[in-house]
Amino acid sequence: MTPSPSSTSPAPPQPRWRVLILPGGTEIGLELRQALAWNKDVELFSGGAAVSNHAPYVFARHLVVPSVHEEGWIGALAKVVEENRITHIFPAHDDVTVALAENAGQIPAKIVTSPLETCRLTRSKSATLRLFAGTVPVPRLYASPEDVAEFPVFVKPDRGQGSHNAARADDVGRLRALLAEDTTRIIVEHLPGAEHTVDCFSDRDRGLLYASGRQRRRVRNGIAVDSVLVQDPRFEDYARRIASRLPLHGAWFYQVKADRDGELKLLEVAPRIGGTSGLSRANGVNLPLLSLYEADRLPTTVAAVPGVTGIDRALVSRFRHGFAYRTVYIDLDDTLIVRGQVNPELMKLLYQCLNRGVRIVLLTRHAGDLPTTLRRHRLDGLFDQVVHLKADGSKADHVTDRPAIFIDDSFRERQDVALRTGVPALDPSMAEMLCDDRV
Repeated sequence: MTPSPSSTSPAPPQPRWRVLILPGGTEIGLELRQALAWNKDVELFSGGAAVSNHAPYVFARHLVVPSVHEEGWIGALAKVVEENRITHIFPAHDDVTVALAENAGQIPAKIVTSPLETCRLTRSKSATLRLFAGTVPVPRLYASPEDVAEFPVFVKPDRGQGSHNAARADDVGRLRALLAEDTTRIIVEHLPGAEHTVDCFSDRDRGLLYASGRQRRRVRNGIAVDSVLVQDPRFEDYARRIASRLPLHGAWFYQVKADRDGELKLLEVAPRIGGTSGLSRANGVNLPLLSLYEADRLPTTVAAVPGVTGIDRALVSRFRHGFAYRTVYIDLDDTLIVRGQVNPELMKLLYQCLNRGVRIVLLTRHAGDLPTTLRRHRLDGLFDQVVHLKADGSKADHVTDRPAIFIDDSFRERQDVALRTGVPALDPSMAEMLCDDRV
C-alpha cells in the first residue's frame, strides 16, 4: 500500500549537482558515494563497464559505460552524460582520471580533478620521483639491475595502483626475474619503515588548505583497511612543497614511507581522493564535497572537527533476492526488542519500508503494558497496525495481506506462518539481506 502524496506538498528542490562516479564500483567510487549520497545538493549516478562489480548494489542509477580502454568510449560517455544531464564527473580510477582529463573538451560535464599536466605526470611513479627530487626526499630510483649496489630493493609497475604487482627483491637473480615478468616495473630503494598517506585539499587560488596524515597499518589490495591519524609537521610541509611544484585542484593525496633512519620519502602523488579518506570525512572534512565546491569556484571553508582517530574496514555484504512485499509483519519481544534494546538492523529495514510506503504490522503477545513498552523504546507511531494477541493466539490468523513477509525470532512461529499462509517467514538476522543501500 503506497500512500499518495499530498497535493499541497511542495516539490523537492532540484539538486545543484548531478554527479557521475566513474567507475562506481572501485573503493574510491564507494567512498565518493559515502561522502555524497545524502547531500541535498547532489544526485548520484554510477558508471562502469558491464563487468561484475559492487556498484549496482549501492547506486540506484548505475549506467553501463565502456571502459576508457575500449574504442568509442568517449562518444558513449558523452551520450550518457547528455541523456542524464550530468553536471560533474568524479574519476574513481587512475587510468580514468588521465583519460577524462585528456578528453575533457569532448565530454559535456566538468571533470572533478586537477589539470591535465598533473594527471599525466602523477600517473607515472618514476616521473613523479624525478620531478620532486630536491623538493622533498625521494627514494633512490635505479635505471637497471646493474646500478643496484645494495639489496633489498623494491620493484613496482610505473603506472600501477595500490600494491598490485609490487614485490621485494633480495638479490639480483630475483630482481631480474621480476623485471622479466613485467617490463613496466621500476626499481626503487627499499624503505622498511612505516607508510603514511596524507590526504590533502587545495584551492587553485588560495593554495593548500588541508593536509592530514594517517598511517597505513594494514593493507589489502592496495587499500589501507587499518589506518590511524598521525600528527607530524612534515606532512603539511611536504604537501606545501609538492603543491608548489605541481598545480593541484580539490582533493589529492600523497604517500610516504620511512627509510631505515626514519626519513619520510615520497612514493607517489595522486590527484584524487584516497580510498580510505573517509577518515578525514569522519573528522568533518568531506573532501569530495569540497572538491565540487572548488570545481565550481564556490567559497569553501575547511574546518575539521577532530574526534575520530582511526578507521578499520572489512568486507560488507549486500544481497540479491527475489522477495516482493507490500506488508511487513513483525514480532516485538526478542525480535525488534532484544535484551531490552531495540535492534538497529531491523529499524533500518523498517524505516526503509516507511520511505517506500510499505505497510508495517506488529504482531505480538507482549505480556506487559504494550503502549508503555512502545513509548519507552520510541516505537509508538511506527506501525500501521498493532495486533496484541492473547497468549494462545495464532499470528498466522492475522497474516492476511499479500505479498508480504513475516519476521520473528521463533522457529515455531515462522514454521506455522509459512505452512499456513505461504508467506516467507524470516529470522531477524535476515534483515540485512532485505536492506537496500542504493541511493
